[in-house]
Amino acid sequence: MRLDYSNALLAGLPHSSIAPYQRVINAAVRLVNSLRSHDHVTQAAIDLHWLPAEARIQYKLCLLVHHALAGTAPAYIMDLLQPVAAISSHHPVLRSATTDSLYVPHTRLLFGERAFRVAAPKMWNQLPHNARSIDNTNTFKKKLKTFLFKKFYDINFI
Repeated sequence: MRLDYSNALLAGLPHSSIAPYQRVINAAVRLVNSLRSHDHVTQAAIDLHWLPAEARIQYKLCLLVHHALAGTAPAYIMDLLQPVAAISSHHPVLRSATTDSLYVPHTRLLFGERAFRVAAPKMWNQLPHNARSIDNTNTFKKKLKTFLFKKFYDINFI
């Protein structure tokens, strides 16, 4: 979907900066469902199984991380991600070294939190272990979308 092109660049922006992107998604939901301009779109978006803007951004980042860990991403992206286990030799023994967590570099400024090398591992580490351990990309996409759907719409479904 063209709405998702380069949306990973919006990671870490304040809600007010992501709001225009969300309005475009809402307009698309209204168009597809023939809703009026003042009708609520949340239920229609759920029925279409469309994620809200922030979830779409997280989806894209986590999918890029998945590709990087699978070795199918460009080398410059793979070089930005390090498993905690790989850096634990330089640090005291970390409990997270035995998991599949990624190292999140420290930043001095809030602006640095938006960098891919910081934002992507942070979002990846928030995923449940059973989603992070999936090797098949199509299965990972389904599991990731289900997780984000439950998280952002606060609903329980199968």
